[in-house]
Amino acid sequence: MTTYARITGTGGYLPEKVLTNHDLERMVDTSHDWIVERTGIHERHIAAEGETTCDLAEHAARRALEAAGRKPSEVDLIVVATTTPDRVFPSTACLVQQRLDIHGCPAFDVQAVCTGFIYALGIADKFIRTGSARCALVIGAETLSRIVDWTDRSTCVLFGDGAGAVVLEASETPGILSSHLHCDGKYESLLTVPVGVSSGLEKLRSGEATIRMKGNEVFKVAVNTLGRIVDETLAANGLQREDVDWLVPHQANIRIINATARKLDLPPERVVITVDRHGNTSAASVPLALDVAVRDGRIRRGETLLMEAFGGGFTWGSVLAVF
Repeated sequence: MTTYARITGTGGYLPEKVLTNHDLERMVDTSHDWIVERTGIHERHIAAEGETTCDLAEHAARRALEAAGRKPSEVDLIVVATTTPDRVFPSTACLVQQRLDIHGCPAFDVQAVCTGFIYALGIADKFIRTGSARCALVIGAETLSRIVDWTDRSTCVLFGDGAGAVVLEASETPGILSSHLHCDGKYESLLTVPVGVSSGLEKLRSGEATIRMKGNEVFKVAVNTLGRIVDETLAANGLQREDVDWLVPHQANIRIINATARKLDLPPERVVITVDRHGNTSAASVPLALDVAVRDGRIRRGETLLMEAFGGGFTWGSVLAVF
């Protein structure tokens, strides 16, 4: 008997504060129309002072557990994808475990930037398929506003904060069909925060740890790479483009999303888009988009989803699943 990992519940959380493009017009030399034309973003949510990645993750996790009809005590694996952990250590997953009053199960963070949730989902799928877990909590959570240079008009318009989560359970019914994870470090300089704990700590202390991006180069590689991951995913499963019901993409840029949708020949109504309201929430963007489309009734049981993402590293990946 084959054991599958199946998504049984989704949850999302966004901070209360909304930062619109018109707000940004008063902060840097930009305009609402320019931002929308280049990115599709109208607004993004920003964590309140003192509100942490763990706070956002906990809210999303509780909503996912409620949707799945599971108690925290039933969880036997926690994987948190984040680029913006609360602390150097312990992991944000460890802190979420404490908040949920769960004890003893493995809990760890995954850092693959915007592809983080796809990586985390792929990892949790392997745990369940091999019998090492039966009920996993997989979370993508970010407070990217803490590492944004709010004077850099090329990057500050892009990013927002939020968290999304899924409960993944062992099932005899097909769920995750395949995951495809990749990275190529030769592109590390194109999208990076160029300081860290063991490199440039003095800049970290002085508040210079902010996102740096060469936007045009990132855009070109992202479009080409995500086109290839579509082909790879379909070929691995012996499927045609028309077999995919929904594209749930990383919400970075509407032009990248549209290019991937064209690769799949999917009409706009079969693509989940939240970038206009959420901005780029990195590892949180795919689970947030999934939760929105599940809760508003668009995505239904038995439909086939292609989730994909591209992020700093560069990292990229996809998960094909029957919901």
